[in-house]
Amino acid sequence: MKALMRRCALAMLLAAVSVLTISAQESSDVSRKVLAQTPAVYPTLARSMNIRGTVKLQVQVLPNGTVKKIDVVGGHPLLTQSAVTAVGHWRFEAAPHETKEPIEIKFDPQ
Repeated sequence: MKALMRRCALAMLLAAVSVLTISAQESSDVSRKVLAQTPAVYPTLARSMNIRGTVKLQVQVLPNGTVKKIDVVGGHPLLTQSAVTAVGHWRFEAAPHETKEPIEIKFDPQ
């Protein structure tokens, strides 16, 4: 039991640290169309703890449609890294200039 609690505490600490440096999300309110979308993997630890919720991201997209930067706006620390990793692989339609896209990724263990 103590080992599991230590693993959970370590995972939450590592996730919290990654939240400070990375961010991202998936949404239906995107001004640029998503051409290629990698799904987020539900973290095993979060699933075993029945953690659910939405990760909100602000994604800076280059004119060619690739992701330049992801900022985490909100979400559970155990879920954010998975969302950021997935959105980092997304491709958006081309545009004349860089844009910032709000993204929300929903995690619900079913």
